[in-house]
Amino acid sequence: MSSNARFISIEGVEGVGKTTNLKYIQQFFSDNGIPLYCTREPGGTPRAEEIRNLLLHKNGEQINRMTELLLMFAARTQHIAAVIKPALARGEWVLCDRFTDSSFAYQGGGRGIPMEIIEGLTSLVLEGFKPDFTILLDLPVNLGLARAQTRGEKDRFEQEDMAFFERVRSVFLARAKASPDRYCIIDTTPALAEVQRELHRVLSEYVLNS
Repeated sequence: MSSNARFISIEGVEGVGKTTNLKYIQQFFSDNGIPLYCTREPGGTPRAEEIRNLLLHKNGEQINRMTELLLMFAARTQHIAAVIKPALARGEWVLCDRFTDSSFAYQGGGRGIPMEIIEGLTSLVLEGFKPDFTILLDLPVNLGLARAQTRGEKDRFEQEDMAFFERVRSVFLARAKASPDRYCIIDTTPALAEVQRELHRVLSEYVLNS
């Protein structure tokens, strides 16, 4: 068992290139022979994926913002217990597409739920557990939404307006500024090759030196 397994999350608003860069990160780990378990939120387990479907797809019933927040944390509780902690215990690094920072950004910043409520849930559910390292892919909201237009049918979150995503981005950046030891902000405005050169530098420094 490896003793240096770490938990990495990747965050960002719509259109920043998470899907493409997640694949790049997976390839980086593979190229370096480091075991990696990839997962996502909401989701990651069969039950949590069912919750994901409730959250992302419209079915005619409006989801209350507190219901949304509680469902996010219900899925997260299952995800941590059934997937993330066991993978780390096996000595695998874990890469997660979104984690608790997204709850602060989307339900806190986007929906306007008081941050102290989210802090309370975080304390109750996570009991101090958090990513060791968070990569925040950042891009002006107007550029991100323009890129996201090419992805086809939008889910319930992707249908929100620009003001919603401006609030989301603001919270992501504020949280990164408040904890610079955990976060790395990567500007995804440049061409993909340049973004991935920076990502390679960051991963080499963090992963290979752990």
